[in-house]
Amino acid sequence: MMKGINTLGSISVLNKNKEMQNPNNKSDFFTVLQNSLNEVNNIQKNAENAMNSIATGEVKDLHQAAIAIDKAEISMKMMLEVRNKALSAYKDILRTQL
Repeated sequence: MMKGINTLGSISVLNKNKEMQNPNNKSDFFTVLQNSLNEVNNIQKNAENAMNSIATGEVKDLHQAAIAIDKAEISMKMMLEVRNKALSAYKDILRTQL
């Protein structure tokens, strides 16, 4: 059974640090990333509910359930690609010689 993405315990600490550094800019990268992760988490939960309703036979619209599951799969793939690109950029920065 699929589990939703749990938010990290240190996010609140990071939020406080970011707000102290840049209190006026609410659309910084961290906020955008956190909002995106929360959205992916909600999509995953909806897909899990759709799978549970299919398994128990309580599904009202099989087509909508299938769409929710596909949407969750695509959003997870997108999140993983963003993560991979961020890690690749980080590694490139580490390799940069001064």
